[in-house]
Amino acid sequence: MMDKIKLNYFIDLGMFLSFLNCFFTGLLKWPGLTKLMNISISRLSLGISTLHDWSGLTLGLFALLHLLLHWNWIVCVTKSMLKGKKGEKC
Repeated sequence: MMDKIKLNYFIDLGMFLSFLNCFFTGLLKWPGLTKLMNISISRLSLGISTLHDWSGLTLGLFALLHLLLHWNWIVCVTKSMLKGKKGEKC
């Protein structure tokens, strides 16, 4: 099985690529930007919307996996912050 460092790397890479895809397709779908730049994407609109939707779903999945892999750390840091302990190791 893959070690945790490599798994984190690939999940973070997937999050980054999904974010870029979702961000740029979102810009292309944004009516204000297309009007400002005088661009018409009506023929590509369905494909861009589909790509945007799927990249948003994959970003959400990668974010969920990221949170699950770091859950123990999140709980530990939250507990130490609520208790006011600054030097506690997690």
